[in-house]
Amino acid sequence: MSARNTALQRVLVAMLLAVAVYGGFAVWRGVGKMGDELARFQWWAFAAACALAFGNYIVRYFKWEFYLARLGIQGVPKRDSLLTFLSGFVLTVTPGKVGEVFKSIVLFETHGVPVARTAPIVVAERVTDVIGVVVLIVVGSLGFSGGLFWAGLGAAAVVTLLVVVSSRGLSVAIIGVVEKLPGPFRRIGPKLHEAYDSLAMLVKPSNLVVPTVLSIVAWALECTALWVILRGFAQDASLGLSTFFYATSTLAGALVPVPGGLGVTETFLQGQLQELGHVGATTATAAMILVRFATLWFAVLVGFVSLSLLKRRHPGLLASTEDAKIPAAT
Repeated sequence: MSARNTALQRVLVAMLLAVAVYGGFAVWRGVGKMGDELARFQWWAFAAACALAFGNYIVRYFKWEFYLARLGIQGVPKRDSLLTFLSGFVLTVTPGKVGEVFKSIVLFETHGVPVARTAPIVVAERVTDVIGVVVLIVVGSLGFSGGLFWAGLGAAAVVTLLVVVSSRGLSVAIIGVVEKLPGPFRRIGPKLHEAYDSLAMLVKPSNLVVPTVLSIVAWALECTALWVILRGFAQDASLGLSTFFYATSTLAGALVPVPGGLGVTETFLQGQLQELGHVGATTATAAMILVRFATLWFAVLVGFVSLSLLKRRHPGLLASTEDAKIPAAT
């Protein structure tokens, strides 16, 4: 089975799950009432939300470029680098977005960059993303209680990861345990050592500042997308509250290992819109669904388009797992 078909199947499964989740919300709140809400919605707001989400992707692309430069990876044309980065969104709906390592495979097939060298970028991206989201939660929570709990939870996860990565002895010990496990785990041990060296370099304090600032800007754009969607429903929730709602629901979805945070992010977002934002139940459901389409499923669409454009430039890309010849020790 080709890697592309595998990716497609995963996305289709997640899409079916999403349809069930969103359909459940719609039935729960009343399909008729939902239609009435959407009928009065100002659709320019949805277009603006998609534009803001795309701005998020572009800002995060600059972070990708920053990491490639720090790893000394050269010879990748900017157009290919951009399309490679955006193609990672094909698997946005995988648990914890680990499917974004897909772009490391793409970079290997198109420019021969070893997967083990670039795969740690995905972890470094998630670390700085969490830091950025936590900062936005703190900013959005100013003036009311409740937000600092999620900020503390996210910060604890980040600190734990940084402690493990910064301690070579602890990391090597964990890798040693993996190497002793049966089956494929033993074979990936050497690759974990190589990946650790790249990851340790990427999360050094000197390499955290710029990516973290970019993450704050990027996720602030998607928080603004929620605010714009609410404006489309004539809701007057403040930008600060919208930032808190979107950031906390995003963090909750990231901490639970389900595809794209499906079900978790939606429940948190809708609940906060109603309880803290005093948005009507039906309007809250409609706003939640629209912002998720503008930020989650729009990303998947961008990923597929980017992958298609990249495949036109490199016809042999992802021909099959056999043709791709990605050896375990690459």
